[in-house]
Amino acid sequence: MNVWIAIALTCVGCYLAKLLGLLMPAGALERPLVRRLAALLPVALLAALTAQQTFADGQYLALDARGAGLAAAALALVLRAPFLVVVGAAVVVTAGVHALG
Repeated sequence: MNVWIAIALTCVGCYLAKLLGLLMPAGALERPLVRRLAALLPVALLAALTAQQTFADGQYLALDARGAGLAAAALALVLRAPFLVVVGAAVVVTAGVHALG
């Protein structure tokens, strides 16, 4: 497939998705199920992107220093550490494991 055709189809799809959101009646957006899904969807997408960036290497599963850094960040979050401590722990553990391996 030509790259420009893919770009044009993506542009049209994004425009139609935006138009669909603008045409949605306000009453449909006030339903409890829609509100709950709207609150949870960004978290689910961010978790999926984080997992894909952490454990994927091309088309293969990669278990390397990034996984250890993610585990350290998760542990810091469980311990209710501030955001900068969470990021710092992930960086230090990732760099340490990478240096050792």
